[in-house]
Amino acid sequence: MMGLVVCVAVLAVAGAFGLLRRRTDGRLRMRVKDGGKRLGAAELGAELGARATLVQFSSAFCQPCRATRRTLSEVAGMVDGVSHVELDAEERLELVRELGILKTPTVLVLDAAGRIVKRAAGQPRKADVIAALGEAV
Repeated sequence: MMGLVVCVAVLAVAGAFGLLRRRTDGRLRMRVKDGGKRLGAAELGAELGARATLVQFSSAFCQPCRATRRTLSEVAGMVDGVSHVELDAEERLELVRELGILKTPTVLVLDAAGRIVKRAAGQPRKADVIAALGEAV
C-alpha cells in the first residue's frame, strides 16, 4: 500500500512540474538581473538592428532552435529595422555564462541601444515576439 501512495505522489509532482514548464517555456519576460545590461556589435559579432535586434542562442543538435530560427527570421523580415542574430552557445560560452543562459534556444530582445528588453528560454510564439518588439521599438 505504501508503494502505491509513493507512486501516486511522484506522478502528481511530475505532472505539476510538467504543467509549470509548459506554461513558462518560451514566454518572453524581463528578468531583474537583465535590467540595464547592454550588448553591442563586439559581443554579438554582428551589427545591431536600427530599431531592435533578436538574439538567439542555439546549439547544434537542438530541434526547437531550428523552429525558433524560422520564427525570428520571419519576424525580422516583417518589421523594418529589426535584425536577427544567431549565436552558437558552445562557441560563446563566456557570454552565455555572463548572461545566465541555461538552455537553448534562449531568445533576447534588444532595443536599438542594445539593452535587453525581454528574454525567453525555450521556443517563443511568433505573436509574443512581435509583442516584445513593440516594447523594444
